[in-house]
Amino acid sequence: MNPVREVALTMTRRQMFCQTAGGIGAVALSSLIEPGLFADTHQSGGLAGLPHFAPKARRVIYLFQSGAPSHIDLFDYKPKLKELHGTELPDSIRRGQRVTEMTHKQKSFPCVSSIFNFKQQGECGAWISELLPHTASVVDDIAIIRSITTEAINHDPAITYINTGTQQLGKPSMGSWLSYGLGSDSRDLPAYIVLISQGTGRPGGQPLFSRLWSSGFLSSNHQGVRFRSGNDPVLYLSDPPGLDKGSRRAMLDGLAQLNRIKAESFGDPEIRTRIAQYEMAFRMQASVPELMDLSHEPQSVFDLYGPNSRTPGTYAANCLLARRLAERGVRFIQLFHRGWDQHGNLPSQIRGQCGDVDQASAALIRDLKSRGLLDETLVVWGGEFGRTVYAQGKLTRDNYGRDHHGRCFTIWMAGGGIQGGVQHGQTDDYCYNVVKDPVHIRDLNATILHYLGIDHEQLTFPFQGLEQRLTGVEPANVVKQLLA
Repeated sequence: MNPVREVALTMTRRQMFCQTAGGIGAVALSSLIEPGLFADTHQSGGLAGLPHFAPKARRVIYLFQSGAPSHIDLFDYKPKLKELHGTELPDSIRRGQRVTEMTHKQKSFPCVSSIFNFKQQGECGAWISELLPHTASVVDDIAIIRSITTEAINHDPAITYINTGTQQLGKPSMGSWLSYGLGSDSRDLPAYIVLISQGTGRPGGQPLFSRLWSSGFLSSNHQGVRFRSGNDPVLYLSDPPGLDKGSRRAMLDGLAQLNRIKAESFGDPEIRTRIAQYEMAFRMQASVPELMDLSHEPQSVFDLYGPNSRTPGTYAANCLLARRLAERGVRFIQLFHRGWDQHGNLPSQIRGQCGDVDQASAALIRDLKSRGLLDETLVVWGGEFGRTVYAQGKLTRDNYGRDHHGRCFTIWMAGGGIQGGVQHGQTDDYCYNVVKDPVHIRDLNATILHYLGIDHEQLTFPFQGLEQRLTGVEPANVVKQLLA
C-alpha cells in the first residue's frame, strides 16, 4: 500500500479546494515566520542580502576552553605580583565586587603570583607562559585580547552568555545564528558542527549541555550537530541491519511526499525543515565516513598535531578534524575542551590542560596557513571567564587554586582578517580590573560577526515581541583595532 496515494484517493473535491485556499495563507504565514524559506538565498541556504559587506572570513573555528583558563598563568604577565604575592587583595581593587559561593566565606584573599615563568615571544614581543611553547611559536599570527569582560561568574550562565549572547536559556547559539544568516558552503555536511574532548587537567569538570549548540527559536536545521568519537560519529545516522540504500531512498521519498502534504495543509516551516534534515542525514551517510577516515593524512600531519592526534576524541584529533571540516565548507566548527576549572591544585592541573591543547592549537594555525585557508578562517581560542588573582583555599609555596573571575580574562584570535601580533587591552597590576580598552563579550561576538561580513544589529529574528539578535539590546562595538 502506498500511503501517499491512499491520502490522495480519500480526498474529496471540497477538501481539495479548502486545502488549496489554506495553502495560500500558509505560504504567506510561513514567509513571515521563516523568511529564509522564500528568500533569494545562497545556494547553500542563508538569508538574502547577507553578507552585508565584503567578509574577511568565510568560517569560524571556535576552540572553546570550557571551565575558564587562568589568564594570570598563561597570557597576562604581571611582574609586580611577585612583590604582592601573599599580601591581601586591597578593597580599593576589589571594589565590593561579588565573589562566588566557593570563596565568599574566606577570611583572607591573598594575592598569588603565577608559579610559572613568562618570556617575550616573536617579533611582537608578547609575554607568554612557559606552559604554551607551541602557542608562543605562532604568536605573530595571533591577536591577544587581555581585556575581555563579562558579568557572569558561574559556569553555566557564563558559558551560555558567551555562546548565545544572554544568560537566559533557550536562545540560539552563535553557530546557529551563522547557519541562519549565511548558510553553509557544504552540501553534504551541516553548517554547524560540535566536537567535545575531555582534558587531563581536571577529570570530569563542568558539564556541557546540548542547549549550548541549540538553535533556540530558529528552525531546528540550524542547531549544531555533535560528532562523537567511535564507530558512530553521529547517532542514528547508520541504517539498521538489512536495510539497503535503495530501500532507504524509497522510504525517504515517500516520507517527503507525506511531509509536503502536511506542510501544504498546516504551513508549519518546521515540516519543511524536517524534509531537509532527512535529506542531509542521507547525504551524511556518505560524507561523514569519508570525513572521519584519516588514513590518507600523511605522517607529517600527525607529527604536527602531536601524538594524541591519532586517538579519536582527543583535543588534538578534533583540531585535525576541524581543519578537514573547514576544507569541506562547514561554516561554524566548535571544539569544547573540558577540564579548565582549577579551584585547587592549579599548578599540576593546568600543566595537563596546556599539554592537551598547546601543540594542537598552534598546529591548526600552521596547517590552515600552509593550505591557504587561514586567511578565510577565523580561529578563536578562549573560555567563559578568567580566574581570580587571590588564592582559593590554602596558599602554599608551590600550590594554589583560583576562583572564577569575570572582570577580566584573555582570549586570542587568528586568521580571517585578524592582524597578527596585536596585543589589545590592559588590566591593572593585580590582573583584577580592566584599565584600558575593555572588550565585553557582546563586543567580541559583534567582532566575530563583522569579520564574516555581518552587521550585528541587522542579523535579527522576531521572537516574543522583540527583534532578537546575538548581541542583545545593549550597545556592542566591533573591535576594529584587530583588523589587518
